[in-house]
Amino acid sequence: MTTGFTASWLTLREPADAAARATDLLPPLRAALPPGPLTIWDVGSGTGSMARWLAPRLPVPQRWILCDTDPALLAQAHAPAPFETRVGDLATADLEGASLVTASALLDILTSAELDGLAAAVTAAGVPALLTLSVVGRVRLTPPDPLDTDLGAAFDDHQRRDGLLGPGAVAAAIEAFGRRGAVVRTRPSPWRLGPAHALLAAEWLRGWVAAAVEQRPGLARPAAGYLGRRLASGFEAEIEHADILAVPGGVT
Repeated sequence: MTTGFTASWLTLREPADAAARATDLLPPLRAALPPGPLTIWDVGSGTGSMARWLAPRLPVPQRWILCDTDPALLAQAHAPAPFETRVGDLATADLEGASLVTASALLDILTSAELDGLAAAVTAAGVPALLTLSVVGRVRLTPPDPLDTDLGAAFDDHQRRDGLLGPGAVAAAIEAFGRRGAVVRTRPSPWRLGPAHALLAAEWLRGWVAAAVEQRPGLARPAAGYLGRRLASGFEAEIEHADILAVPGGVT
């Protein structure tokens, strides 16, 4: 599994990610954590945005292990708590002694087998998992445009390419963790991109349209005009995501 994200994209999206994450999952998360210092594995960590968001919200000492397949991203990692970096993914992680597993914007770029492996490893370790910002396949753009629906459908199909879960990841995660006895909570975590997020919205739109056209080349000509109209006139977007907290059975 590889994300293909760049450090500049992760930096651009970090404020929107922070605003979107479901804070009402934090009380049950804190209740599921062991007392004392925590060892937290962040899978697909990028430069550490999850640690920067979550560490101040956990009231005990922490050590973070930032795990990513891209060493260039890990070279730029920083966090407000002690951390180390590991090149790899959960398949190479040793969760013995872990207190929590986290991930952000990861589930939808996993295959079913990779997600099943994640659920198996986390529940076997007996630790909770906080898995945030998985896309669910719903995008609302204002003002609407007749091409929105076709581009959205093509983008969703692009996310499912090569066996990836795409917008089906949340349902698959609920099933995979639930089948192993975990208590699973989900909450919406939408990006709401308005005028204050113009740079992020424009970059997101370019990527959204490009993926749709890659999946369905017949959209190339109308999509070029669509992109020009949107970028010239301005728009707002709500991109729906979901956050998941999975707590293995017996953990309180």
